[in-house]
Amino acid sequence: MTELAVLFASAFLAATFLPFYSEVVFLALLADGSTPLLLVVVATVGNTLGGLVNWVLGRALLTFRDRRWWPVSDRQLGRATAWFGRYGYWSLLFAWLPLGGDALPLVAGTLRAPLWKVAPLLAIGKGLRYAALALLAGAPLSA
Repeated sequence: MTELAVLFASAFLAATFLPFYSEVVFLALLADGSTPLLLVVVATVGNTLGGLVNWVLGRALLTFRDRRWWPVSDRQLGRATAWFGRYGYWSLLFAWLPLGGDALPLVAGTLRAPLWKVAPLLAIGKGLRYAALALLAGAPLSA
């Protein structure tokens, strides 16, 4: 159970602007014989909730963007805004990308995108990423 809590926390933190990588924990637990489908679910939930933190930040804190502690560079914000402008809500499927992905939910928040549209797309994209990672590692996802 502790391993799942560590995976959840690492996936949550990895989706925020903190420099963290949940793939290491995910693959280590997979190699240790944990149930692949359970790992995918736990990592997806944690990573989605972390992405929603960025959405909340976008809704509430954009006025602080000029502060030193603001975690998103103007370049990242510009790239994510362009993606969101071009692809709309569907761009949230790519919030797992290492460069600019974390900024996509933030942009959705600044544009006041509703939670009911944001959360499912984040979950789908992040879930597909962990499922693909498990499959690439040779782990079947059947229960």
